[in-house]
Amino acid sequence: MAFQLSPGVNVSEIDLTTVVPSVSTTAGAFAGDFAWGPAGKVKLVTHETELVSFFGEPSANAQQGNTATSFFTAASFLAYGNNLQVVRAVSSNSKNATANNTGTSVGYQLKNEDSYDNIIVNETSGLNTSLFVARYPGDIGNSLNVSICTANVAGANTSAFGAWGSSGAYGKLFSTAPNTSSYVAKVGGAGDQVHLVVIDEDGLFSGERGTVLETFGFLSLASDAAYDDGSSAYISNVIRQKSKYLYMGNTTLISANAGQVAAVTNFGSTTGTKNYSFIGGTYETASDANLNTAIALFSNPEEIDVSLVVSGDVSTTVQQTIIDLALTRKDCVAFVSPRKSDVVNNAGSETNSISTWYTSLNRATSYAVADSGWKYMFDKYNNTYRWIPLNGDIAGLCVRTDETRDPWFSPAGYSRGGIKNVVKLAWNPNKSQRDTLYQSAVNPVISVPGQGTLLFGDKTLTLQPSAFNRINVRRLFIVLEKAIANASKYSLFELNDEFTRSQFVGLIEPFLRDIKGRRGIYDYRVVCDDINNTAQVIDNNQFVGDIYIKPARSINFIQLNFVAVRTGVNFSEIVGGV
Repeated sequence: MAFQLSPGVNVSEIDLTTVVPSVSTTAGAFAGDFAWGPAGKVKLVTHETELVSFFGEPSANAQQGNTATSFFTAASFLAYGNNLQVVRAVSSNSKNATANNTGTSVGYQLKNEDSYDNIIVNETSGLNTSLFVARYPGDIGNSLNVSICTANVAGANTSAFGAWGSSGAYGKLFSTAPNTSSYVAKVGGAGDQVHLVVIDEDGLFSGERGTVLETFGFLSLASDAAYDDGSSAYISNVIRQKSKYLYMGNTTLISANAGQVAAVTNFGSTTGTKNYSFIGGTYETASDANLNTAIALFSNPEEIDVSLVVSGDVSTTVQQTIIDLALTRKDCVAFVSPRKSDVVNNAGSETNSISTWYTSLNRATSYAVADSGWKYMFDKYNNTYRWIPLNGDIAGLCVRTDETRDPWFSPAGYSRGGIKNVVKLAWNPNKSQRDTLYQSAVNPVISVPGQGTLLFGDKTLTLQPSAFNRINVRRLFIVLEKAIANASKYSLFELNDEFTRSQFVGLIEPFLRDIKGRRGIYDYRVVCDDINNTAQVIDNNQFVGDIYIKPARSINFIQLNFVAVRTGVNFSEIVGGV
């Protein structure tokens, strides 16, 4: 306790209740090419419905065919788990659609909300010529149309509102015409209200032309206007916070005084009602460089926690980047599949093609897992079938294994290796082909009559003969290292003495005992004493804990010996025992 300067009682408490925390083992990561949605930013997706909401349905457009592959790779993972961190990779040539009074294209890119906020904060001139801008890059934004109705200088624009209702049928969506808000009226302003309707003009978002996507009533052109609950009523702020499809650009294109403070300002506009069609949105397939930029957003384990990195359909170069990410982080595993051309319409040459692909990866590491192919699945959004790589499913099997057993159980086989949503495999390797694949650390995926489609191997991508050439062992050590490292942080800046070292051992051993009880390890030993914490270690302000683990091994090979014996033979004479 602290020294006291005069007699007295000092009360203090010391917390020795620290435990080894649980760590996430089922968070997936995926960088893909989508037709819509925030780009260059990590977005948590918990199920396929959210995937559609954030990144749009898979496109039927042949130009955007790769976006469907990305979509269904992510959807395949989400069929098993509910935690996928997604980054949309976007080409610099993909532009946001815009709408203005002149009907001309602007041609610039806003990747996400941060991009928009930076433009507004920095007063960059890019938005000055546009009244509206599609929320994200892509040609799907050209499907948008916005219809507005404003208040005029004399007050409520009732005639325009009536025409809006009869001509476009939007007036019935609002109780009254736009007029002057109570907030603006109190400070002597007038005519600030606007009604706004977002329409799917071409039907690319909703599937039906002319569908009303969003309605925003009684918005204000006054920058400081607020609703009765205190939230901002300013049109730019409301659209920024609530719209899924667009941002506001230069609001003075509605009214010359738009964006001014409310006091004694007349915001009335002669616009009345007007429709704005979006144009200029473009899509270009994300390049390897674009994908690598997106993948780099997962590089810092202190910022984002992921355990399973899905690759989708990408080049060997990008697969190498993804594997290198896992190898650098050392707390996650990358999942890769061969190229589509290796297994689709490549009858008789699949084994050689996959072997060539594996060699070209040039990444022998226990932090990666390779499978043998692609699956044929139904695209319910476009009523068609698509070839999709299996790496999303294989990562998903690890999620299911975590939920039903523990990370140190193998995700392969008849008990836990069943793959979902498979019409057929591009290639169903036979025993001889599976032997060849397995020797190259590629895990076969097979279809078995009456049993479905199964992952039939659990190797990591390393050829080194060690315990780490199995998925369950690699994932076991990720759990151990992550959890124990997190718990060890609380020993930082403590004194390196017998008490701290004993406390460390007492912290770790119950955790390992629990893992042993759950069949993750056969045995363990924790050493943290003056043997490994020598005087030199202590003088260097270091602390050493040695943790020895005997990892549990999965069964890959079963030998059953059936021996026929004569009727009069005593079994104990042959096999021993009683």
